[in-house]
Amino acid sequence: MRMNLLLLLFITALLSACASFPAPAERRVQADALAASHQWEGVVLKAGVFQLQAYVPPVQTKASLLTVYLEGDGFAWISSTLPSADPTPIDPLALRLALAQPEGNIAYLGRPCQYLGAGQPHCSQRYWTGARFSEEVVASLDKAIDQLKARVGAERLILIGYSGGGALSLLLAARRSDVVGIVTVAGNLDPAAWTAHHGVTPLQGSLNPADFRPALAQLPQLHLVGSADRVVPPSLTEAFVAAYPSGHRATVKVMAGYDHACCWVQHWDRLLGTSGIQ
Repeated sequence: MRMNLLLLLFITALLSACASFPAPAERRVQADALAASHQWEGVVLKAGVFQLQAYVPPVQTKASLLTVYLEGDGFAWISSTLPSADPTPIDPLALRLALAQPEGNIAYLGRPCQYLGAGQPHCSQRYWTGARFSEEVVASLDKAIDQLKARVGAERLILIGYSGGGALSLLLAARRSDVVGIVTVAGNLDPAAWTAHHGVTPLQGSLNPADFRPALAQLPQLHLVGSADRVVPPSLTEAFVAAYPSGHRATVKVMAGYDHACCWVQHWDRLLGTSGIQ
């Protein structure tokens, strides 16, 4: 009897939690509307084993440089122990950052299983939990970036990654020869150190940018982190950069009063203009 009551309470709590969040379809509509408000359009890219949602301006001039924004982990977890059924972001902060960039050739790239329905082929919860930075994920983003690059005839890339997108920007740069700069925003740069800090299970099946430091050390990087960020505290970002070999080209900037979500979009024009990444 007691077990049945506990089960009932758990199910009730779970349903209440789910009801407090917008459904995946609503989240997709929100992203579409956000992009449309800036006259951007959605593009679905077949990239490796995944289809990926991208958003791009309707008219992109041919140019040698393309800036690609990589989304964070999205709505990956309902709680610390319960994965979400669909990782589509509730607030696509990297998309907001992309839309806030005042000039240049820009594209936004969602993560596997975001926006297009988590029931699509090859999607499973591992790709937004333990394997969120897996070889399959990185390879898919790599192929999608090739397609975005070809659309504008670009030769060089700047990668800008928010939260978990920061780790992916580094993993992508480590295997590409056309990345000329990286900016991360509240980036999870060392998933092993991050899981240890929070006392959670290591990300089994994921790659770690910390293992690729020699390939990244000479790449210009700006890692922005908020002083009030409890998800990715500044100490983790500073430790990641401090472990680079001497002569590296990475900089950490701690923004007073910022946290994991605030206030990057509001001040993005200024932050990007003073980044020195170009």
